[in-house]
Amino acid sequence: MNADHLLTLLESYRVRHPDEIGMVDRVLSLLRAHADAYDRTCVPGHITGSAWITSPDGAHCVLLHHRKLGRWLQPGGHSDGDPRTERVAEREAREETGLESLRRVDPGDRLAIFDVDVHAIPARGDEPAHEHHDIRFLFLADPGEAPVCSEESHELRWLPVAELPEHTDEESVLRLARKARALLDEGVAQHG
Repeated sequence: MNADHLLTLLESYRVRHPDEIGMVDRVLSLLRAHADAYDRTCVPGHITGSAWITSPDGAHCVLLHHRKLGRWLQPGGHSDGDPRTERVAEREAREETGLESLRRVDPGDRLAIFDVDVHAIPARGDEPAHEHHDIRFLFLADPGEAPVCSEESHELRWLPVAELPEHTDEESVLRLARKARALLDEGVAQHG
């Protein structure tokens, strides 16, 4: 699978976020070392795509209570061979929330990555422990539209961003909220 598209996006992200070089370099290393990095069978890890969905004013976000992991997280999932992680993020967001008002925001460049995170996934059944190299994109949606829970979640809802710490202590989720707030304060997301 051709990784050139994502390599280009990651290099651009790396320049814009020099404080996150370590995380980005981990993803770049995976892509350069594993031709099958977009397949869930790739061990030690594989590429995933996810969506941070926020209201246009940034006051609310959509989180799901993940059935397998038992944590409040943003929608996302496996690339399953698709090297266009922006498509993966949007597909997963639509499948897992049912939101029709979704629109991707590109903070900066066209198809710009919003966030990058590498996190451990524990062994489960026949699946060994591995890492998800998650490429995240920013989406806006109408907070008046009710999300529809999929079979992958116990629960799905709009949450006030101010109440996030009551639902999760996951730094990567809290970081997404901070980054979205900063972009909205700059007016970037309003013009995306």
